[in-house]
Amino acid sequence: MTDTSSRPNSKVARVIEAYDLDGLGAALERRWTGADGDRTSLRDLADVFNRRVLAAAMREADHSAVESDVESAYAALTDEETGSADRMRKRRDLEQAGIDVDAVLSDFVTHQAVHTYLTSYREAELPDRSEGRVDRKLETLERLQGRTAAVTESTVKSLVEAGELTDHDYELLVDVRAICSDCGADYAVSDLLRSGGCDCGES
Repeated sequence: MTDTSSRPNSKVARVIEAYDLDGLGAALERRWTGADGDRTSLRDLADVFNRRVLAAAMREADHSAVESDVESAYAALTDEETGSADRMRKRRDLEQAGIDVDAVLSDFVTHQAVHTYLTSYREAELPDRSEGRVDRKLETLERLQGRTAAVTESTVKSLVEAGELTDHDYELLVDVRAICSDCGADYAVSDLLRSGGCDCGES
């Protein structure tokens, strides 16, 4: 980290200071670099930041700033699919509560601004993601298989309850396999990834 006086100009940093969002910069960095788990995209981080700005403005005006109210207000102000009437209605509600909506919107940032803040202002760097790549991919596949199994189990149960499937004790298996087209070897995908591929070409 560099000294504050030598840091480049940053809108994100200015807004953090203006809204007393202490700790938000460090939280953005952790989520971007994946320090606490999965990485968060810059676009999602911009949404996180802008919601925090809106929530701070709502609290300052003694307006309800519970998560659902902030999410509703943010969607109304930024979602292109929101109708103009709904957007204007939400703006009036916020303005009647004492919130300067135009000022808040001008303090929203883009994902490019977040990237500049993280890389130039905070001097954050993404870690080398090459190590452990196989393990991370396996974790993703296992989560997807678990989700598929859960959805399938729920589907079977609902069809049995509706009388559209005979009632038996079904054992459901989700098994993704890979077959080498050169030698015909059959692998569970997890085994294939851990072994580094089929060894049929080795002498």
